[in-house]
Amino acid sequence: MTTVSSAEIKLVKSLAQKKFRDGHGLFVVEGEKLVEEALKSRFTVRKVYRTEEIGEVSMARMSSLSSPSPVLATVERPADLELALLPACGLFLALDGIRDPGNLGTILRIADWFGINAVYASPDTVDVFNPKVVQATMGAIFRVKFHYTDIPALCRSALQAGGNVYGTFLDGENMYQKSLSNGVERPSVIVIGNEANGISAATAACVSDRLYIPPFPTNDSGSESLNAAVATAITVAEFRRRTL
Repeated sequence: MTTVSSAEIKLVKSLAQKKFRDGHGLFVVEGEKLVEEALKSRFTVRKVYRTEEIGEVSMARMSSLSSPSPVLATVERPADLELALLPACGLFLALDGIRDPGNLGTILRIADWFGINAVYASPDTVDVFNPKVVQATMGAIFRVKFHYTDIPALCRSALQAGGNVYGTFLDGENMYQKSLSNGVERPSVIVIGNEANGISAATAACVSDRLYIPPFPTNDSGSESLNAAVATAITVAEFRRRTL
């Protein structure tokens, strides 16, 4: 059995906190599927730990899960995380202050499923390498291009390129009755707002197309609003449906 030093265990455990992830340039991946995804991705895997090699006690001390998985890996953060360049065409998501780790992870899964070209997030969005976000992505974190950037500036660049910036609002136009662009010739950006406050005023000022997801029946909204990840799935699915 391989011996793991207390210092190494302490390092891995510390990566549950953002300041240590930033300081070491590493994050943790747990679970056989996620580690397998990491190993075949463009990310650099620093080290893999297996329970059969280091023992259950050491794995339990490193893991952030209530029931430790049989395999855990430390992975290097990509160098282009703050890259803000918007391609000349494509369909993109812009996350304006998403704070819930589960929502961010699910949104990345949605982006992966629907072939979103890249996901951009405001600096106040939860850290994409938060353990709960990583787990919620189910491996999508290794396939979806993700960057932190100034969202209003990103939206303005899309408009300057002749593209569209979409956002959902209670006073928007019925999404199912509106023409939507999938970004085939110019960039199309879909803005997803904060869970509690929606799209910020600064970003809303850059939205060219205000959309509304109508409830059913249309004269009875029922719940006050939709979960951010659910709204993302509904919106992106409608954009992609138009190409079928």
